[in-house]
Amino acid sequence: MLEWFTRTVLGRMTATFAISMVPVVELRGGLPYGIALGLPYPVALACALAGNFLPVPFIIIYIKRIFAWLRKKNDRFDRIVTALETKAHLKGRVVTKYRFIGLVILVGIPLPGTGAWTGALVAAILDMRARQAIPAILLGLLMAAAIITAATFGIIRLF
Repeated sequence: MLEWFTRTVLGRMTATFAISMVPVVELRGGLPYGIALGLPYPVALACALAGNFLPVPFIIIYIKRIFAWLRKKNDRFDRIVTALETKAHLKGRVVTKYRFIGLVILVGIPLPGTGAWTGALVAAILDMRARQAIPAILLGLLMAAAIITAATFGIIRLF
C-alpha cells in the first residue's frame, strides 16, 4: 500500500512520523513500523516521538473549546464528547491522585486506552497546566518508547 512512498528514507521517516500521530496507534505502532521499514533505530525513534508528541500541546490547549463547539452542533456529537470526557475522568483517577507522576505512568505504559493522546485529553479535562502536563507526557513517551523498543527487538530476535 505505502510501498511506493517508503522506497526512500524520507518516505520511511514520514510514514513513521504520520503513523505515530494516529490516535490509538501512536508510538506503539509507529516505532516498530519504522524499525520494520529498515530505518536506523535512532531515526525511527526520533520520528515516532516527534509524530506522537506533535498533537499534544494542541490537544491540551484547544480540546475544551473543540468539545464546546461540537456540543453545540448536534446531539450525536454531544454524546461522543460526553463519552470522551467520561473516559478521560476514568483514566484520570491516577493522574488526579499523583498529578505529574500519574500522568507519566498513564502515558508511559503502552496499553490500550493509554498514550499521549489520552494523557493530553486527561490533562486538559483535569485543568492541568501545560507547563506541568507537557513534560510529564514527554517523559511518559520516553518510557513507552523504552518498553516498545525492548518488545520490538525481543520479538525480532525470536525470528
